[in-house]
Amino acid sequence: MMVGQVMTTRVSWVGPDFTVPEIARRMRSEDIGSLPVAHNDRLIGMVTDRDIVLRAVADGGDIERVTAKQVMSAEVLYCFEDESVAAVLKNMGDNQIRRLPVLDREKRLVGVVSLGDLSRAATQKAAGALRDISEKPTHIPA
Repeated sequence: MMVGQVMTTRVSWVGPDFTVPEIARRMRSEDIGSLPVAHNDRLIGMVTDRDIVLRAVADGGDIERVTAKQVMSAEVLYCFEDESVAAVLKNMGDNQIRRLPVLDREKRLVGVVSLGDLSRAATQKAAGALRDISEKPTHIPA
């Protein structure tokens, strides 16, 4: 199974000039803890609620003027939509990451995949395998 089959495709993202209050309101309204930062449809960073606290709030100053570009993590791990779920799970586990931006091969942002997305896919796959194993054969081989 490929990541593109299980990822969330309605991706919310912010531009580099969004302010911290705008980002925080978006996170609150969507009940999420991170947002990709993109310029046009190209991923340039990721901003998390932790980034906001450690890089904006903790430093004091005028939070109204701090932008996504100033608080984001520019070194972002990502995956491609045509990568296998198993490979992405290993990558997430190795790096202790809960969600990854998903890019197409032209490196355009096309989705986000979370541990929850991957868990649901694995559960569905396991349920299908169990169903197949449990079905009575329609014929008995000779």
